[in-house]
Amino acid sequence: MTEENYIEERPMDVKPENASAEKSEKPEKNGTPVTEESPRQDEETPSLQEAIKEQAREDEAAQSSTFTLRRILGGDFLTTQMLRRQIGVILLCVVFIIIYISNRYSCQKKMLEIDKLNIELQDAKYKSLSSASELTERCRESNVLDMLKTNKDSLLKIPAQPPYIIEIPN
Repeated sequence: MTEENYIEERPMDVKPENASAEKSEKPEKNGTPVTEESPRQDEETPSLQEAIKEQAREDEAAQSSTFTLRRILGGDFLTTQMLRRQIGVILLCVVFIIIYISNRYSCQKKMLEIDKLNIELQDAKYKSLSSASELTERCRESNVLDMLKTNKDSLLKIPAQPPYIIEIPN
């Protein structure tokens, strides 16, 4: 597309019937007089490049201080002046966000490690409980007697008489 496609065509100014035949001059923006008969299309509608340059200026004019929802959603309040003034706050927010994300990541990592260690602790408790119960079962008197009977190499027997106290004189 060319630049001419973007320029609106305006009808030529029509002279009223009672106007004089001589040209009337009107001052224009840059101070040069322009006649009514000459087309003012070039001066009134800026070229595409000029429009882009005008919008891309960094020395923007101060906008009104009222913030409406439309201006906020449209992004009109994000001017270079405002961003320059608030760069410290923006950087501080970015640093806090990075710290928040890294803290959450490390906490999740530690929580996974705690869960893993809790599972290992529970397994160790179950193993300890089962080995303690097995030891108790093997140490029971009836089981010890059965083991002694099956192993004929032991001379131990259950006494037929109850134990008695031997007194030694002083």
